[in-house]
Amino acid sequence: MHKILIMTDFAIKLLQWYNMNKRMLPWRATNDPYKVWLSEIIMQQTQVVQGESYYLKFVESFPTVHELAEASEQQVLKLWQGLGYYSRARNLHAAAKTIVSEYRGVFPCNYNEILKLKGVGPYTAAAISSICFNERKAVVDGNVYRFLSRLKGIRTPIDSTEGKKEFALLADELLNGNKPGDHNQAMMEYGALICKPSSPFCGDCVFKNECSAYLNDTIGLLPVKAKKIKQRHRYFHYFLIQDGSGIVLEKRADNDIWKNLYQLPLMETDKAKLTKGFIEQNKDKFRLINQQKHILSHQIINASFYLADKTILSDFKQEYILAEVGQLDKYPFPQLVANFLMEKLRVKQD
Repeated sequence: MHKILIMTDFAIKLLQWYNMNKRMLPWRATNDPYKVWLSEIIMQQTQVVQGESYYLKFVESFPTVHELAEASEQQVLKLWQGLGYYSRARNLHAAAKTIVSEYRGVFPCNYNEILKLKGVGPYTAAAISSICFNERKAVVDGNVYRFLSRLKGIRTPIDSTEGKKEFALLADELLNGNKPGDHNQAMMEYGALICKPSSPFCGDCVFKNECSAYLNDTIGLLPVKAKKIKQRHRYFHYFLIQDGSGIVLEKRADNDIWKNLYQLPLMETDKAKLTKGFIEQNKDKFRLINQQKHILSHQIINASFYLADKTILSDFKQEYILAEVGQLDKYPFPQLVANFLMEKLRVKQD
């Protein structure tokens, strides 16, 4: 016997609101799984106003998964520069190669196969499979967690195993099985535009009369998180070394932030200052010209920039290249370094 899907009042009101209020975003004008996948990866940990421009650049540079797979990692990272969480770009590139080599360039068409792609988790797989292939898979992202926790008054921490299961089950129960793609997009859009993290538009909410948090004045208490992010301080010392019309660069190779991006020769210390021994040994070979603080999700980078003589390189063990200043726009840099080069050397950043 076929299961009869009944559209609930919740689903009706949600889709009515979505059809009248959704933003006209470029990836909503297509059901091409390649482009929807691009948008989902780019929009992770990213605001729409920033992510949209990156999406358009990627689609223009790599119109199909074949072009993305054939690109060099340096090209992909350069295009991603400034978006952060660079593992997303490396995984995106690796997954494109997999789609071309193992799926003959045809994007996998169901949740389980999509989930196998590198960098794709349950949320992304559910979004792509529901939007592009009408698969009945509910998405649960930050917007959905917030919306559902307030609507139902759920105090189970969203970052706990129990919470993830509870919210996934609830999202599945509420899912409109006739239009799962539209429903999922509507859930995320509602959390982004109405049920915002702070100062939500409760007066405009079509669910306010059934919202537990609104009725019980607990909006500011939900959702609940069990863990607080701890940020550690790191101290980076960059050395700008010019040689003729070029500058010295190194490539980050360790399994650390900004892997495979380029930077100025770097020395990391445990404290804010360079070691006394290094300073004494290299007296008059460098001088401080800039200091910046760069805040990441789990780290605070305290960066110092020095103008230095090339003889100072004897104290470094890394391999270096000499890059022409006029060619620096071809190299992917951490945004911290890119901003410094743009200011000091007037290097153009695309």
